[in-house]
Amino acid sequence: MNGIYFLDEKIYFWLLALVPLLIIVGIANLWWKKRTQKKFADSELFKRLAPNNSTFKPILKLVFVCLILVFLAIALVNPKMGNKMETVKREGVDLVFGIDVSKSMLAEDIAPNRLAKSQQLVSQIINNLTGDRIGIIAYAGSAFPQLPITTDYASGKMFLQALNTDMVSSQGTAISEAIDLAKTYYNDAEQTNRVLVLVSDGEGHDDSGDIADIAEEAAKEGIRIITIGVGTEKGGPIPLKRNGIIQSYKKDSSGETVITRLHPETLKEISAQAKGEYIDGTNTKQAVDTLIGLLKNMEKKEFESKQYADFEDRFQWFLGAALLLLLLDIFVLERRTLWVKKLDLFKEKTT
Repeated sequence: MNGIYFLDEKIYFWLLALVPLLIIVGIANLWWKKRTQKKFADSELFKRLAPNNSTFKPILKLVFVCLILVFLAIALVNPKMGNKMETVKREGVDLVFGIDVSKSMLAEDIAPNRLAKSQQLVSQIINNLTGDRIGIIAYAGSAFPQLPITTDYASGKMFLQALNTDMVSSQGTAISEAIDLAKTYYNDAEQTNRVLVLVSDGEGHDDSGDIADIAEEAAKEGIRIITIGVGTEKGGPIPLKRNGIIQSYKKDSSGETVITRLHPETLKEISAQAKGEYIDGTNTKQAVDTLIGLLKNMEKKEFESKQYADFEDRFQWFLGAALLLLLLDIFVLERRTLWVKKLDLFKEKTT
């Protein structure tokens, strides 16, 4: 493979949706003109009255406008090409984020809500990483992999933003299952720089097993667990929204509004058993700085990864094509020109 293309701003592809609209409007306009001309005079008389009228050129100009829009959209997307593959050596740790997506994470006792706060925290942590590899696990009543270990931080943040509380039907906080799943993420048996970051409110965790024993077992396998508490001990109700508007709040079987609270004791116990640390996630900057400080003091492992390098912008080719077509559109008039008429490029001579 000689290279690979990377699209910088894919959102501008939505501009291509205007192309069918332009075609429909253009065809409708040509049909209206044709109909109006027939009402004004028959075809032979109209040719005499407007001998330089062109049938082909309005269609050509419509094609120009559509192509200009296509090339401008591609230019705005800014395709880039990596023209060589190189091996990059990095030093870092394998960092797996276990993020709680249970319904209690919708509580707004911490702005904007616990889940959004968790996403902000993890996103800021990723922004401050350099040579580390990352993975993402989501859990509620059960745990499931979201992103395997990778150095692709952009993909990590994309998967992170896709997390929501509807991803898993079973409710609860299966921290023990998340820890077990994290063990499968570390593919080097001799690796010691394994970090699992659990971001949760600690409420409703699975009591089917001894969470302290599970955390201690993870520590024996070289996994250091850092927990980040999101929420307040005062707590708050769980809003039930429709189209972003609060309709009501979650209630228990007796009809009372459920108040969900941060349970730091659970999270502190987990981190203590796994030789980690508990971090209060209320202050984003402080929490991120604390975690990054812990990672900097850890032993780093060198690993290699292959990636395309020397990405070059290719938008200028498409922008140039759009400008060229724009000039052609300006100079190509809808009526016949004398020199073109003589050359008969568009086969418009009357017999």
